[in-house]
Amino acid sequence: MIRFEDVSVTYEGAGEPTVAGVDFEVPEGELVLLAGPSGVGKSTVLGAVSGLVPHFTGGTLRGRVTVAGRDTRTHQPRELADVVGTVGQDPLAHFVTDTVEDELAYGMESLGLAPAVMRRRVEETLDLLGLAALRDRPIATLSGGQRQRVAIGSVLTPHPRVLVLDEPTSALDPAAAEEVLAVLQRLVHDLGTTILMAEHRLERVIQYADRMVLLPSPGATPLTGTPSEIMAVSPVYPPVIALGRLADWTPLPLTIRDARRQAAPLRARLAGSPSRSDSPTPVSDPAPAPPPGHPYLAETRSLALRRDTTQALRDVTLTISKGETIALMGRNGAGKSTLLSALVGLLAPTTGTVTVGGLTPHRTPPPALIRRVGLVPQDPRDLLYADTVAAECAASDKDADATEGTCRALVSELLPDITDDAHPRDLSEGQRLALALAVVLTARPPLLLLDEPTRGLDYAAKARLVSVLRGLAAEGHAIVLATHDVELAAELAHRVVLLAEGEVIADGPMAEIVVSSPSFAPQVTKILAPQRWLTVAEVREALA
Repeated sequence: MIRFEDVSVTYEGAGEPTVAGVDFEVPEGELVLLAGPSGVGKSTVLGAVSGLVPHFTGGTLRGRVTVAGRDTRTHQPRELADVVGTVGQDPLAHFVTDTVEDELAYGMESLGLAPAVMRRRVEETLDLLGLAALRDRPIATLSGGQRQRVAIGSVLTPHPRVLVLDEPTSALDPAAAEEVLAVLQRLVHDLGTTILMAEHRLERVIQYADRMVLLPSPGATPLTGTPSEIMAVSPVYPPVIALGRLADWTPLPLTIRDARRQAAPLRARLAGSPSRSDSPTPVSDPAPAPPPGHPYLAETRSLALRRDTTQALRDVTLTISKGETIALMGRNGAGKSTLLSALVGLLAPTTGTVTVGGLTPHRTPPPALIRRVGLVPQDPRDLLYADTVAAECAASDKDADATEGTCRALVSELLPDITDDAHPRDLSEGQRLALALAVVLTARPPLLLLDEPTRGLDYAAKARLVSVLRGLAAEGHAIVLATHDVELAAELAHRVVLLAEGEVIADGPMAEIVVSSPSFAPQVTKILAPQRWLTVAEVREALA
């Protein structure tokens, strides 16, 4: 169905090809997972399937890409639209209408389908993706995860034979991600749809893949094989694989179920570990908790916030102390991003109060607020406006009154391969996030807010992010992460705040909250339960 024949893509001004030697086939009715570190060209490979590369992006494509027998070099994206449905990393870039139902119908209207067919398919897709309650909602009022589901639904309704998905679960909570992946499985198994998907959160998707294609480094020849074969050599791998390598399990498990079947001896070794805490089971503490009675850096009291017709927050009372790292979790639309926006002054409370460092954020001028609190939003492009990375960093140093080179040093620490002359628009999602994070960190605000900070980041980049954030927490910065990435929360946070329908439903230590939650427990916890281990690093330290 999809055939790459010795494909290379070189963008204008680039000295080397972004991808080279790409040669593989995706048979009809298979789900193939494209994996590799950030910035190796996964999005370029996906774009070549729909014809966006090179017709829309520019550059030179050598070799041949065919989809259902059509050569993408001679067929424009519009001439492939009846065969290929594409969802990129940024759902907002796809939307052309104002409401959810209109967006689901738009693609079918473009293809001239009958109104009765369109109505039936819209209803089916609303049910498949759990969007029925949102059908009349303006897209602008949706959360990032809800937009992601609408974007996926908009390409499902025309019933394409091929689906190309770039990070389809990155903005989804664990339950919503499972629902979307179950839908994709049904499309593959019941309808014979062909799916090519790139995803950094391999722990979510690897068990669904028939085959994998690994891009090990920029310009390197891809490797193809079964998930087991690729995971044995891949530089990026989920915690279940990391634990399997640590315990020397053969074969390497790909799922929680497979790992639990081999975990009994490891649990026995850990039960006698000399690193056990005084509690009945070990508890991870990735960052030292602030001392009791420490003055609050920020707090909300009885905070309620209404956005248009939606009650986004209800009676939220929350305290944030110096040196504290909090994971803000909950399903899509629970109010996480709204709470961060209130803390940084982008939204004013409907009732209740918000204070940060003794100031009221929405009434404080930006030059004063930037030194108290910084937000890295879900879409990092909201913070980036210069033409090059070097110019972006220079402007950030100037705005923060920081020493020249401060921002650039932070960028290099997070993602070493970003060059000074690169345009932020040309960076991958993960690279843009690293740049935006460096821009915010340049001012070294005491309170740092991050909204889905691991979208587009591979495991190595995520590890570097964890290292930077741990260092900031140790220096006394307070960090609040709104995230669906339970593995990141396990690595960083010692406190979790769970939101549902705009209300705080749980607030407590990381181990207590996530261990008891089937949705928010990390992979290591599920494998080694009833022992309360959270991360592979914690297990490695205990075994040592």
